[in-house]
Amino acid sequence: MKMNYATMIFKTQGIGQLLLRVPVGIILMAHGAQKLFGWFGGYGLEGTGQWMESIGLAPGFLMALLAGSAEFFGGLALIVGLLTRPAALVSAFTMIIAIFSVHIQNGLFMSNNGYEFALSLLAATAALTVQGAGIFSVDAAIYQKLTASKGTHRAKKAHDEVTA
Repeated sequence: MKMNYATMIFKTQGIGQLLLRVPVGIILMAHGAQKLFGWFGGYGLEGTGQWMESIGLAPGFLMALLAGSAEFFGGLALIVGLLTRPAALVSAFTMIIAIFSVHIQNGLFMSNNGYEFALSLLAATAALTVQGAGIFSVDAAIYQKLTASKGTHRAKKAHDEVTA
């Protein structure tokens, strides 16, 4: 894709999504890695599953697997911009569950284990669900290929009809 400097400077479509996707993806991936693999001080599937079971999310191991996978693989998808809308939607749903099953009773603020951080991630993933990945993404490259091939197919079909 060829882009001139004026477009790079003045056209903001896509840049905002990139700036949102990457840090949110990193955060989600790290939290998912804690749940799935025990990285970054996490408890892994077994420990996270036991904790989830203790707060009423049963079966705990399955819930840990689902939440960890949504965060880890959803975060990875957001970083590269692949299947962004579905990944963001699943991540948003995961944040809703986290807010209402873990944090809501503690109020808003993180200092009390409240829901402000999960709410921020919910807002970001909801925005990405609506907006999509933006121009700097694998989704955009796939879309460009799909529309280019459709255009080529249509042009060939029109040409064949004219010359027939």
